[in-house]
Amino acid sequence: MTSTTNSPVRHRQLGDQTWQADAVCQSTEYNPVDPEVFFPEPDETAKIATAKALCGQCPVRRTCLDTALEAGDTEGIRGGLTEEERGPLHEKLPSRLDYSRVNATIAGRDVHLTHTERRAVEHAAYRHGVSEQRLAWLLKVTEEHAKKRYREIRRAERNRTLNQPKEATLPPEVDGEHPVRDDFGTAA
Repeated sequence: MTSTTNSPVRHRQLGDQTWQADAVCQSTEYNPVDPEVFFPEPDETAKIATAKALCGQCPVRRTCLDTALEAGDTEGIRGGLTEEERGPLHEKLPSRLDYSRVNATIAGRDVHLTHTERRAVEHAAYRHGVSEQRLAWLLKVTEEHAKKRYREIRRAERNRTLNQPKEATLPPEVDGEHPVRDDFGTAA
């Protein structure tokens, strides 16, 4: 019988390259690997298959892919994906919202964050009562900028809680009827 454990997500710290020592693609005396295998031409299907097979065995495959995406690396096979396969992921990266990264940052870890995740860190820090000084340190911004972001969050919350009209205001009646959407902008 096999057992499966769900280990917590562990994101690489910014600048941390220690994961590379565990990569299958690292050539050693007992495991010689030709680095050219990971940089095939588009029509070299045998090289691509070999590289993907090696990546399939790699314990740091996800970290390799994350690093390639975060660094904008578009060359070669990284994390088991070709340049073409990583293209859509590169495009989607700015809108990524991974709450495990947000939580890791709030806990004090220095991990890569997208713009969306940085905004989520600001909101989470505000909700948890994190000081402006701590937020500035977490996001590597000035204390003044952190105070500004907290002011914006407070203002947005205040405006959200203001009494909003429950019903939409109808436009004034014309000839005893309320105009419908199609009536606006029609040519005379």
